[in-house]
Amino acid sequence: MTRPPHILIVDDHREIRDALVRYLEKNGMRATSAADAVAMDAAMKVAEFDLVVLDVMMPGEDGLSVCRRLRAQGGIPILMLTALGDDTDRIVGLEVGADDYLPKPFNPRELLARIKAILRRSDRTEVTGGSLAGHRLAFDRWVLDTDHRILTDSDGVEVALTTAEFRLLTVFLERPRFVLSREQLLDMTSGRAAEVFDRTIDNQVSRLRRKIELDPTRPALITTVWGGGYSLACDVKEMQ
Repeated sequence: MTRPPHILIVDDHREIRDALVRYLEKNGMRATSAADAVAMDAAMKVAEFDLVVLDVMMPGEDGLSVCRRLRAQGGIPILMLTALGDDTDRIVGLEVGADDYLPKPFNPRELLARIKAILRRSDRTEVTGGSLAGHRLAFDRWVLDTDHRILTDSDGVEVALTTAEFRLLTVFLERPRFVLSREQLLDMTSGRAAEVFDRTIDNQVSRLRRKIELDPTRPALITTVWGGGYSLACDVKEMQ
């Protein structure tokens, strides 16, 4: 990314918006703010943005709905701001396609670090899933088209994947039968270190299992390795 990244901050609290704009610009980024979804849509019609910082609780269309809509429109990275301790908002936010979340109140330095991590990861996977770009991969009864992010079962039925689920699946497909710790998975999918009691990866694995396992309560594809982490317990083949 040769030009300064342009960040769109969507939050109904003016003090937060103004403070973040000043802080990001002080640290070499461009920043624009919007008070709600309507103002966000107007801003996105006249400028291109590299990442959206999106508050969950807003008047009118809430952040989760906005996140779902943005994800359906394209792949712009999204960092969600959630209420402190509200695990439901965090889990649902990741489920509808947010790239990361940060609870309020937060340290601006941590926000900046997470923005940079998301942008680095976005640059590496701008087309699709890293080294798997341009591939059609077969595993078990599934085929994943990495360029189009389409997962298809043996009957030809397509299964939708969120951005978080797609990234997690491609990490597993790059390393079949290899045990990956929660810390490794979090770093490879979101570019950040695991926090104490962080269950982000467990939640993402659970959601992915519900989509690809015959019986999610007795997973046979993504297995749990006690004391270790998770492993994709099948072979992966590249299709022509």
